[in-house]
Amino acid sequence: MIYIGIGSNLSGPDKETPLQNCYNAIEKLKKEVNIDDISSWYESEPVPVSSQPWFINGIIKISTNKSPLDLLEFLLKIEENFGRVRKKKNEARIIDLDIIDYNRKIIYDRKKLIIPHSKMHLRSFVLLPLRDLSPNWEHPITKKKINELIDNLDNKQKIKKI
Repeated sequence: MIYIGIGSNLSGPDKETPLQNCYNAIEKLKKEVNIDDISSWYESEPVPVSSQPWFINGIIKISTNKSPLDLLEFLLKIEENFGRVRKKKNEARIIDLDIIDYNRKIIYDRKKLIIPHSKMHLRSFVLLPLRDLSPNWEHPITKKKINELIDNLDNKQKIKKI
């Protein structure tokens, strides 16, 4: 199973809400991958905490014949088409697409791709929607079940289901 994190905290070019941006990105994804399931949506405070707008986040479960690197290139192309420009880390964005898990593979190519996502186990906005889709998910490296990862989260992360 392949899980993609999706998030937005800026309006789109035609005044789309962050949630609309997420749905529009899913429509773009559908052109080349199968969307198998979509989690609930969550509104979450930026991590690290900043004055930027809160994010809308979710997880989508997909299936594809694309390799992990080809999938990453496809996701980056979608982000680019939405107008995302990467200037600095953790900045506000129209759309953010991250490979969270790719068939339980462990990939570490620091310059290109890290799977599972290197900070996913620390982020409530990843773990809560992932649990919606896969309540028995286990981290491929730590072997911790998703509920244990959620129980170990820093409770300072503000998040609410919408």
